Amino acid sequence: MTNSETAPAPPLNRRHERIMEILGRDRMVEVVQLSEALGVSAVTIRSDLDALERRLLLRRIRGGAVSVQPARFERPLDLPSQSFAAEKERIGAVAARMVRDGETIILDAGSTTHAMALALPPDLKDVVVITSSLDIAIALEGHMGATVMVTGGTLKQAGRTSRRARSLISPFGGLLLAEINADCAYLCCAGIDAERGFTNANFEELEIKRAMMAAARRAVVLGDHAKIGHVAGARIAATDAVSALITDSDAAPADVQALEAAGLQVLLA
Repeated sequence: MTNSETAPAPPLNRRHERIMEILGRDRMVEVVQLSEALGVSAVTIRSDLDALERRLLLRRIRGGAVSVQPARFERPLDLPSQSFAAEKERIGAVAARMVRDGETIILDAGSTTHAMALALPPDLKDVVVITSSLDIAIALEGHMGATVMVTGGTLKQAGRTSRRARSLISPFGGLLLAEINADCAYLCCAGIDAERGFTNANFEELEIKRAMMAAARRAVVLGDHAKIGHVAGARIAATDAVSALITDSDAAPADVQALEAAGLQVLLA
């Protein structure tokens, strides 16, 4: 073997193979889940995940790992909803408390903005909510203080594993937004990075997200800690184009510091 040649990586042992099988199926795994499924200690599982990360086969997150995917990969909606439900509820509650009587707000389609819609205080008055999500529009149907408007456009097609079918995209998705002067747009994304900004996995939604930002005086991004450090294929905006990020308290302090150093206000839920 010459110096320029690279030795092939050793084959995975049976436990590592099983971890990758579970990760390939579920896209995210938790240490406790793997410990129970494989009958080994949590310490052993953490060591396994660290070893697999060194081989670039997965990405470690707090309490587990996520699958390494190409930048265009879009996580099924039910996976993050189930895995980070508590975090999303906390993030949504913080965002909901930011809304004031008389404001016009824009809510992007996503599980965290949906949590925000459900958390809007019932005593809010004269709030106009503009959304591209039919689920959010339906969730706010009974809110007596909210007037709900949908953006219009084309109903997004759902994949086999995605339930993100009830959102509206271009063509014609931005016509209403071009006529709106909103106080704040609350957006979801797939990736949050101090250098690369806010990114999205789905190119179809990019135009709507940018139109939402253009229609509002300020923008706030809602995203759980697992999205920090990930860079998806489509760039929504730079960090300095957004007023604040609301994430959960499991975000790594070093990641928060890097985002703040880039000029972004970070609020922890």
